[in-house]
Amino acid sequence: MTTRRNFLKGAVTGLAFCSCGMLDAAHAQQPGPRQLPVMVKGKRIKTIDVHAHCIIREALDLMGDEVPRILPPTKGQQEHFIVVENRLKAMDAMGIDMEVLSINPFWYRKERDLAAQIVKLQNEKLAELCASKPDRFAAFASLSLQYPDLAVQQLEDAVKKQGMRGAAIGGNVVGTDFSDPKFHPVWAKAEELGAVLFIHPQGTVELAARFKGNGWLGNTIGNPLDTTIALQHLIFEGTLDKFPKLKVLAAHGGGYLGSYAPRSDHACFVSPQNCDPDIQLKKKPTEYLNQLYFDSLVFTPEALRHLVAQVGASQIMLGTDHPIPWEDHPVDHVFATDSLNDQQKAAILGGNAARMLGMKES
Repeated sequence: MTTRRNFLKGAVTGLAFCSCGMLDAAHAQQPGPRQLPVMVKGKRIKTIDVHAHCIIREALDLMGDEVPRILPPTKGQQEHFIVVENRLKAMDAMGIDMEVLSINPFWYRKERDLAAQIVKLQNEKLAELCASKPDRFAAFASLSLQYPDLAVQQLEDAVKKQGMRGAAIGGNVVGTDFSDPKFHPVWAKAEELGAVLFIHPQGTVELAARFKGNGWLGNTIGNPLDTTIALQHLIFEGTLDKFPKLKVLAAHGGGYLGSYAPRSDHACFVSPQNCDPDIQLKKKPTEYLNQLYFDSLVFTPEALRHLVAQVGASQIMLGTDHPIPWEDHPVDHVFATDSLNDQQKAAILGGNAARMLGMKES
């Protein structure tokens, strides 16, 4: 049986380890990516990757034999453990100046004290790592979101005391969507602090039976679907109207929403009986996409062109899922999107993230 001890045996030592992904075979045919420094029209650009993962070793130890469930095998596992010199070398080769580290929630089912202990360890270690290399690392805090009162305090401490830029959250909390009023105090605190909420999906477990078979569909389909559902609930339940200044960043280009968003504008006209008359949105559903943020992890120049057309170039920023090789050439992906002008390329490469996160752009 695979145990936590066996899983960790032989892993590279370091401060933290990180998760996500699969390498597309086509990458092997691509040229090497641009390296640092990245220039746009003769100007040095600070490139910021808002989607890079870490899991703190000490926190993972608290999960015992659940570790294999938390981290299914993917390529790039040797890079999960952050050896700082190796991580920086990889970032340099990808043309990334700064990674904003985050941890995919694996503690939402845990009781209060254990969840609090895991979050405390993770936030302390992330803050320590970021403080050691403030020009190369920033972080989104972890929250015990299943206990909203605890999450409010964790978020405030993380932002005010530990220098975090916001928090990473799943696509739901054990099946409860973020539009549920019990989470409103957390969103109110995030809005007050100007903190970013980075939605990274955990998959749609209720469809597990249909995802069986070839293609890793639980991730390939399930993760983008989880994000899509999360965003649609925030829109249609009026949550974004209640918290109009909330900074929400969605992983993987926001899932499927950007590809088929206009259908949302017709739903309540076609079937008013399936819409709550007590919820009167202030805008068309598609217009809320222009106040959300999205990473660029959509793989092709055409997909990025379409996402920009739907949500605006000002709402998109680099995302790689590093250290797992979903996107080895994030900077080249932006430069290859010929529909973008130089100003838009510079914004997606780093300017948008710097403004969203309250950082200097250079």
